[in-house]
Amino acid sequence: MNELQNNKRTRRDFLKVTSATTAAFTIVPRFVLGGKGNIAPSDKINVAIIGTGGQGRTDKDNLIKFPELQYIAVADPMREYDYSEFYFKGFSGRIPVKHQIEEYYAKQKGMESFKGVQAYEDFREMLEVEKGIDAVTVETTDNLHALAAMAVMKKGKHVYCQKPLTHDIWEARQLKLAARKLGVITQMGNQGHAMEGNKLIYEWIHAGAIGDVTEVHCWTDRPGGRWPQGIDVPKETPSVPRALNWDLWLGPARDRPYHPIYLPFRWRGFWDFGSGALGDMGCHIMDTPVWALDLHNPVAVEAVMNTPYKKDTYPVASMIRYEFAKRGSRPAVEMTWYDGGLMPFRPKELEQGRMMGDSGGGVLLIGKKGTIMCGTYGANPRLIPESAMKKFKRPPKTLKRTQGIYREWVDGILGGDKPSSNFDVSGPLTEVVLLGNVAMRYPNQRLYYDAANMKVTNVEEANQYIKRHYYGGWML
Repeated sequence: MNELQNNKRTRRDFLKVTSATTAAFTIVPRFVLGGKGNIAPSDKINVAIIGTGGQGRTDKDNLIKFPELQYIAVADPMREYDYSEFYFKGFSGRIPVKHQIEEYYAKQKGMESFKGVQAYEDFREMLEVEKGIDAVTVETTDNLHALAAMAVMKKGKHVYCQKPLTHDIWEARQLKLAARKLGVITQMGNQGHAMEGNKLIYEWIHAGAIGDVTEVHCWTDRPGGRWPQGIDVPKETPSVPRALNWDLWLGPARDRPYHPIYLPFRWRGFWDFGSGALGDMGCHIMDTPVWALDLHNPVAVEAVMNTPYKKDTYPVASMIRYEFAKRGSRPAVEMTWYDGGLMPFRPKELEQGRMMGDSGGGVLLIGKKGTIMCGTYGANPRLIPESAMKKFKRPPKTLKRTQGIYREWVDGILGGDKPSSNFDVSGPLTEVVLLGNVAMRYPNQRLYYDAANMKVTNVEEANQYIKRHYYGGWML
């Protein structure tokens, strides 16, 4: 809630508001009134943040540099987060981020009319109260991505949502369909999609550099000690910090006692809040082959290796095998995902002493005429061995180059091209990624999947994880 108010609100207080917004499909963003490419009535795109943790602060630090944007509001159930022990470092939360924005604008010329940033506990209240918002970034725990992004779109506002786009497959499909219907500008935060490496791989594959690809391997070093997996929930029940609205932070997850193991960062390894190592890095790493080979709609998936896991947390390490059918004249593809330290076999053509991928992970695309290797985000793509790369005649660049996913989103709002990782692109990618998390719950069982109907056809109980149950009165 707004920092100037003292009344506390429960998880169910906004049910009527949320229900009312489900019909709000005819709201026209104010930029449309100014004509394509114009901003009306002001000279700034008014932006709000939902979720001011480490990633929210990072995206803010990038977007605030765009002169076309102006932050006016932030929402987070945590007043302040201490990230000193995590790679984000420093402090985040609604009040530190509010102050960071205000301090930045105080140093900028032409910001004399800036009236400051409003801070809220509940993003639903922010969306109701702040009528001047044009666009919103969603930076919450994974389990709130879809609900926040949908609420934003139903208000007729543009949305940038962190990866993975959603917590379950059904949500990803709904966001894609809603974005089409509402006509808002969308983007998911998988920056590699706009980077040079992924574009080169796409062009090389389509130019036939390695022939028909039938085998793909993707891996990451996560979780790598960054957050816990394979553990039971803690039994201690410490007091909730005064700075935190715990009930609101839980969102649609089932009730449980507060414990500092969940936040500000370790929530990712818990089924109810995060998407594990696969959800964290799959949208970055698997995006390379999914885009280059058009690997949507897997027909089967199997967790061929899982370390033991508990009912509340993801396995420490997993190996997931996806099967994709023929796509036109292109052959069927088998794609395998590895995390938690598991790795594919080293290709015999890779020179001794040379790293596979990079320190964060990588991809191997194995074709009938050769192999392409790259690192995380499609970085540093190379044909292997290096002698093959030196002989390779690079094809013409056919894809448009951009200045990155942030610039794409802003340009899209201003009437330019649709962002490259809009929900029509990132929604299906997220569906592929999250199907692997369904398979983790049924190790060594081959799940046959009907993608059109979002249904596992041979293990009926697995479908409860395609579309989860929302607790606390929340709904999409």
